Amino acid sequence: MDYQTKVNATKEAAVKQLKDEFGQYSGFIFADYRGLTVAQLSDLRKQLRAKDAACRIVKNRYAKIAMRELGHNGVEDDLVGPTAVILARGDEQSAIAKIVIEAQKGTENKLKVRGGFLDGRAFDAAQVDAFSKLPGRLELISHLMATMMAPVQKVAATLLAYQEKLEGKAPAEEAKAE
Repeated sequence: MDYQTKVNATKEAAVKQLKDEFGQYSGFIFADYRGLTVAQLSDLRKQLRAKDAACRIVKNRYAKIAMRELGHNGVEDDLVGPTAVILARGDEQSAIAKIVIEAQKGTENKLKVRGGFLDGRAFDAAQVDAFSKLPGRLELISHLMATMMAPVQKVAATLLAYQEKLEGKAPAEEAKAE
């Protein structure tokens, strides 16, 4: 006799809702939250909301099914025991990881990062910590722009100094004379 499990409509709806929510995010950090006070968890959620991220307490079985259906493989080992899933969008993944690692340090390691799924691949706890130390996309762009602008600024300063030398007096002296 073949045994078939009956699919409960309520559970199926819960998995679908979780899958829809997870589908809106591209980064996930899995953490054990045992030992955190309500105030500490609320503070973490407040910091995450400021960066357009979220923290969800999920049923591991539902989360495993949702992650598998979304094609995020390699996270099954992180979904064991009480699990908080930190959800991050797009370019803010590094900043979100930084917030979570700082929260871990601020709670005397009561919040324990187990791993994550960031930038399309599974990370362990040490890799999430290393990822949190990387600069974000906007920070990298600002460094690039500053590097690109430096030669132009040097040329402009040199030309201005040369013009002042040809005129024989500094612009500050001209302002006083007028």
